Amino acid sequence: MKNRIIIFLLLAVTVFACRKSDYLLEGNSETITDNGLGTGTVTWTKDKEYVLEGFIFVNDGQVLTIEQGTVIRFKSGQAENASALIVARGGKIIAEGTESEPIIFTSENDDLKGSVARDIRGQWGGLIILGNAPINLSGGEASIEGIPLAEPRGLYGGIDENDNSGILKYISIRHGGTNIGDGNEINGLTLGGVGNQTQIDYVEVISNEDDGVEIFGGTVSLKHMVVSGCGDDLFDYDLGWSGNGQFWLGVQEDLPGDNLIEAGGGVDPIYGIPNSLPNLFNLTLVGSGKSSTGTCISFEKNAGGTIANSVFVNKDKGISIEVTDQQHDSYNQWKNGKLSIKTNLFYDVASSTPESIFKLSGLYSPEMANEWAAAFNTSKNEIGDPKINSASGDFVPEEKIKGDLLDYPLPWFQVVDFKGAFGEDNWIEGWTLLSQQ
Repeated sequence: MKNRIIIFLLLAVTVFACRKSDYLLEGNSETITDNGLGTGTVTWTKDKEYVLEGFIFVNDGQVLTIEQGTVIRFKSGQAENASALIVARGGKIIAEGTESEPIIFTSENDDLKGSVARDIRGQWGGLIILGNAPINLSGGEASIEGIPLAEPRGLYGGIDENDNSGILKYISIRHGGTNIGDGNEINGLTLGGVGNQTQIDYVEVISNEDDGVEIFGGTVSLKHMVVSGCGDDLFDYDLGWSGNGQFWLGVQEDLPGDNLIEAGGGVDPIYGIPNSLPNLFNLTLVGSGKSSTGTCISFEKNAGGTIANSVFVNKDKGISIEVTDQQHDSYNQWKNGKLSIKTNLFYDVASSTPESIFKLSGLYSPEMANEWAAAFNTSKNEIGDPKINSASGDFVPEEKIKGDLLDYPLPWFQVVDFKGAFGEDNWIEGWTLLSQQ
């Protein structure tokens, strides 16, 4: 009997090892740890398998280059055992995948063939990039959330608007958001004080436990972003972010989530400057229905910005702006032309009326509420069916969504003749996990 048990255990170990070798290249796997020296200036190549254990930093002065098609896996763990990749201030990441060979960040247990279900979250930390661009906190710098305060490499913020933290292109970030303690989860992609010379284009965050993308100040711009199945907000910005965004797809699916976009100002002081005033065009944001929490967009703590030529679908609450006793609150940002919600299309949002979609929060009068609701029509927003089949994962409309369009601020923006993130080209196809559902 004892011999049979031993044979069974040996067979079990052998089967596990074989399964592991299905996706970890035998003899060519490397476990990366950080002893304080960071990654060094190094290139990670697609012919090797990388498993990151713990917090791995790209230190000041180092450059981490990741070859197209490379898969980077992270050890599972909570609190002090969490794993994440952090690009410190002065460090740089050059991660350029392609449509046919994206770079994938995922759990160590993911064989990319279904071993980790698409909706599994919180398996590891996330990707954090920190820079020297301005934030609106006292002292001009802060420790990024998700990293212990005692870690000096977790600081971000500075005075260089043109700071360059590298390139992210054709990247898929999957199953992250582990908790490091006291409800402090890591976002899928965290950008802290990142400058406008950093290039971020074609990036997916899928099934993250906390926010999909959170931007803490800085001047970075983001194009062709995909966020789906996250436990909190799809996109979150605060601390004076003043960059741009175009062609964003956000999908809450059947998960609770919260806001499609949470737009915040400052933390300490709340009313610090610069205010958060990004320009966001051509978004397609899909909520999880009338039973979900949160809003399409919640503007608070003096946040503003321009949201235009975009599509919002299936959310219980629309656009909320906060009214306080401060002269630069989000309501006054709107009154002063620094908060604009123009030429957008809303479908199955709130009660499908202007006054239910454009709402105020905080200390407001009926007259103020009526004035804001009336801005829905004067700003050329519309209510109508965009004719997308989001339930089946098809976000390209039956035909281009035309109508009044706000002129694009040049030169960063691509000028297009449609609302939403898609015209005729399904640019998420192939490289995203979302497109494979």
